Amino acid sequence: MASSREVPDMETTQAFSSEFYTALLPEMMLFAGLLALIVIPNLGKGTFRIPGTQIRLPWFMGGERYALTSNPHLPAWIATITLTGAFFAVGDSLRGGIDSLLVMSSDADSAKELLMINGFSRVFELIFFGALALASFASMNRLKVEGVGSKLDVEKLYNNRRQADFYILMLTCGLGMSVVALAQDLFVLFIGLELASFSTYVLVAFLKETKAGAEAGMKYFIVGSVASGVGLYGLSMLYLWAGSLQFDVLAATFATSGTEPLPLIGIGFVLVGFGFKVSAAPFHFAAPDAYAGASSPVAGVLATASKAMGMVGLIRMLLIVAAPESSEGSAVWLVCLGALAALTMTWGNLAALGSTNPKRMLAYSSVAHAGYMLAGLTAVGAWTWDPSFAG
Repeated sequence: MASSREVPDMETTQAFSSEFYTALLPEMMLFAGLLALIVIPNLGKGTFRIPGTQIRLPWFMGGERYALTSNPHLPAWIATITLTGAFFAVGDSLRGGIDSLLVMSSDADSAKELLMINGFSRVFELIFFGALALASFASMNRLKVEGVGSKLDVEKLYNNRRQADFYILMLTCGLGMSVVALAQDLFVLFIGLELASFSTYVLVAFLKETKAGAEAGMKYFIVGSVASGVGLYGLSMLYLWAGSLQFDVLAATFATSGTEPLPLIGIGFVLVGFGFKVSAAPFHFAAPDAYAGASSPVAGVLATASKAMGMVGLIRMLLIVAAPESSEGSAVWLVCLGALAALTMTWGNLAALGSTNPKRMLAYSSVAHAGYMLAGLTAVGAWTWDPSFAG
């Protein structure tokens, strides 16, 4: 089915072309930072023995680390510089004006829309990269590290090696969030969502030595996995109904027959999946424990970047795929989302009143703020808007 959406002055490029890499410069920077975090902390005086001989050749990986590469603060600096660079790269593209660019698959016979790079997605990337850069810098002295070199005992060396793991997860989380903001396909959207989700699950449980950290990580993982499974089931129902993963095809199908039971149930399940990400009631039960058990910088990421990712996912699905069909009517999901917003605002504020732990109180405050954002999204659903604004 052809798309009924018309986007003016839309430039297109194929995936993995030269223009593709230029347009995705912030994401390429994150990928380069990931490689640096994997390779640089492992550089050392290791050697490789040629099989069948006693000849050893320099391998430069493993063995006794160099003084610089064994510094436990090095991964924090690599991650902070990478995320800050990506933040300024996005800001520079916005400052100079950005034209919408549609990334298509390289299959010439049946090219499909994969990513949309425009001002809308770049604004959300500013939130993602800014929050993660601040969290990386703030975490620099929070993880227990002591000294450098081989003079440390096994436990201290283990703690030092965990630094790279922590910041690899930070960059992976940012990469997944960026994919969600750019996605124009249900499969791409889900891949980005899970890439960010699994990273945050481990980040929440990173302080596993503490009882609160282990409990928070387990609860967040279990509830998040169930929510992701429900959301995936909703996406599969939309695909079964429309026969396509493309947002433009889904939007065109919704415009003609969006009130059928199957797509409405599918959108409802998708709302459950993203409702967990924005900490909307009643999908917020793991949020207070996650905020309390995680380190403060990671809790900040949950309250900003993770919530923004959930909102951009909801905007993509509700205002692009299931937008209001006509100026005389409203979106079919209007009443459901409005009730969810009212419940979230009310419960978040009431639950915060009885909290004695500051981080749990801020978690419930974050729940209430999610309700305010959902209320704004509900208001947009009361009339037809131009879907090309958000891609």
